[in-house]
Amino acid sequence: MYQYTEFDKQFISLRAEQYRDQLERYQAGKLSEDEFKPLRLQNGWYVQRYAPMLRVAVPYGELSSTQLRVLARVAREYDQPDATLLADAQATQEKLGDIPLADGRRIGTAFKYGYGHFTTRTNVQYNWIPLDKSADVMDLLASVQLHGIQTSGNCIRNITSDALAGIADDEIADPRPFAEILRQWSTLHPEFAFLPRKFKVSLNGAKEDRAALGWYDVGLQLVKNDAGELGFRVRVGGGMGRTPVISPVLREFLPWNQVMNYLEAVIRVYNRYGRRDNLWKARIKILVKSEGQSYIDQVNEEFRAIVEDEGGPTPSLKRNTTAWRPISGSPSSTCRTPTPRPKRLRCCARQATNTATLAAGCTATCCRIACRNCVRWCCPSNDLAMRPVTQQRTRWTPLPIWPTASRTASCASRTSRT
Repeated sequence: MYQYTEFDKQFISLRAEQYRDQLERYQAGKLSEDEFKPLRLQNGWYVQRYAPMLRVAVPYGELSSTQLRVLARVAREYDQPDATLLADAQATQEKLGDIPLADGRRIGTAFKYGYGHFTTRTNVQYNWIPLDKSADVMDLLASVQLHGIQTSGNCIRNITSDALAGIADDEIADPRPFAEILRQWSTLHPEFAFLPRKFKVSLNGAKEDRAALGWYDVGLQLVKNDAGELGFRVRVGGGMGRTPVISPVLREFLPWNQVMNYLEAVIRVYNRYGRRDNLWKARIKILVKSEGQSYIDQVNEEFRAIVEDEGGPTPSLKRNTTAWRPISGSPSSTCRTPTPRPKRLRCCARQATNTATLAAGCTATCCRIACRNCVRWCCPSNDLAMRPVTQQRTRWTPLPIWPTASRTASCASRTSRT
């Protein structure tokens, strides 16, 4: 399993800390319902018909036994509604009448609680956790590096993969390191935080498609070309819902080390031209279906600009593969601590001087942002720090944000991925 570094763990813990502060301000009346709504949604908290619903991300479907026990504890101790609320909800539901079945029988609805529901997209959902206990739940989840970040909203959602990834007999290559690369890249990505609609990505490394790639906004199938080189077959524009579409193939073979650049081009064009005026036509499948070759041409041109003009980064497969180890047993003697990975950031559109500038007015929802003219960096705990950046003649400036001090411990001393 992928071993979370100290930076990863601190990031999740600070996010839970931030949410507690937001909840307390909401309860104290300092945040209105409209102000608090996007903050809770960014952490996976919905408010449905009767009670809040929490969605917890399980990246590419991989859980440790420690995490599973914590998920069970959340169900057992926190998925417990107030008795009056449950009684009112049951009475309201019964007014809707019984549900007719195909054989002529009718059944009623009896609400259950104390359960975690595993979804088809490798999330876990709880339906009865009181909102005033939500911060306690986030702290508990953060203790094993679980969270609800980007399980809601118009952003890149949880990355999914084949349920047999890593152990399948027909596997061409293990898709999990690539899924982890995309998870890190997409988490709190400032350019793609407010897309026209939600965006879902799935990967498959086996010959048999067990990840339903054709139904996703982007489906990535690991393949090898005639020369034996590893790459991806890229599908874009699938989806279900009221307008089911099987995605077309945009690239028969994309070298593996260009997958992040190409995915960025795909989403950037969608972000630019996707429908924001109609909720039912806002998914990328509608854009691909309506524009066809024009959309593909735009993606190819954007991809060329990212690689040639921007000097776009390529994912570090070595960094991820060396941070993995078997669930049980000692780590391999060849395991090494991964090196810091620079992360590409987006322009803040703030014209300032050529030197690093501390931006004023940092808020709880700020992102790490950098451009050629200024640098602004905000961590999840609302602290600000300046990072000097050399002026470059590219559209975007790469800004290393991964700390190095926490990377010195050997992989043998790390706890299991959670």
